[in-house]
Amino acid sequence: MTLSGKTRVAAVLGWPISHSLSPRLHNYWLKENRIDGVYIPLAVNPDNIANVVKLLPHLGLTGVNLTVPHKEAAMMFVDGVDSLAKRVGAINTIVIAEDGSLQGRNTDVFGFKEALNQNTGTDIIRDGTAVVIGAGGASRAVIVALLDLGAREIRIVNRTSEKAELLAASWGPILRPVLWEERNEALSGASFLVNTTTLGMENMPPLDLTLDALPKNAVVNDIVYRPLLTPLLCAAKERGNSVVDGLWMLLQQGRPGFAAWFGCDPAVTPKLREHVLEMA
Repeated sequence: MTLSGKTRVAAVLGWPISHSLSPRLHNYWLKENRIDGVYIPLAVNPDNIANVVKLLPHLGLTGVNLTVPHKEAAMMFVDGVDSLAKRVGAINTIVIAEDGSLQGRNTDVFGFKEALNQNTGTDIIRDGTAVVIGAGGASRAVIVALLDLGAREIRIVNRTSEKAELLAASWGPILRPVLWEERNEALSGASFLVNTTTLGMENMPPLDLTLDALPKNAVVNDIVYRPLLTPLLCAAKERGNSVVDGLWMLLQQGRPGFAAWFGCDPAVTPKLREHVLEMA
């Protein structure tokens, strides 16, 4: 890769960051579209996120992505947040304007919807019951997407019941908090199940969930992509459920940020997925 004095630089901020496939994704698009740019990973301790975000306009970057655990905290340190990100209560993308102002956006909602569109379609969501495992920043994006897609009921299962209750209170009676101890029974009658936590990720504890009550025609999604087939997805496939792995959402959510930073709407193709999978 040859860099020039005009090279545009974008980055992903996280803690830890070594697991992120975003650099491989965005640098592929930069090369494919012959753009003079580079995308780098930056490990940012949560204690330093405020200082790092405030320094972004002075570092010559065109924008950044935010991953765990910065999606909610970073909202407090940008100059503006778009309407979708406000609904979600979390940002995963910052666009740095020419005047140095920081604009926070959320592209996870888009990425989640497009991941389903590209695989199973979204009809299974409309008028159905969805079960969401987790109540963090990623779950908020998934919930907004499920609401937009017409879910009739969304059951929120989280190890800390207070967080699930707060989420349910934010969006009204369509959302129903479920105690962690009742997570297996909460799958009864569901048409869609999604894990938005890091449980099941490499070097993390497994997601302790039994799928016996889940209908066989339900779709199961895990936003974790390391490993690509998490224990949850493996268990779902073995019993005949359709599954959507987390790499699809990662690839799709990257498109709006890339377009904003580099002026080109990139394509999600089988060749791209194969390229990113070489590092997964």
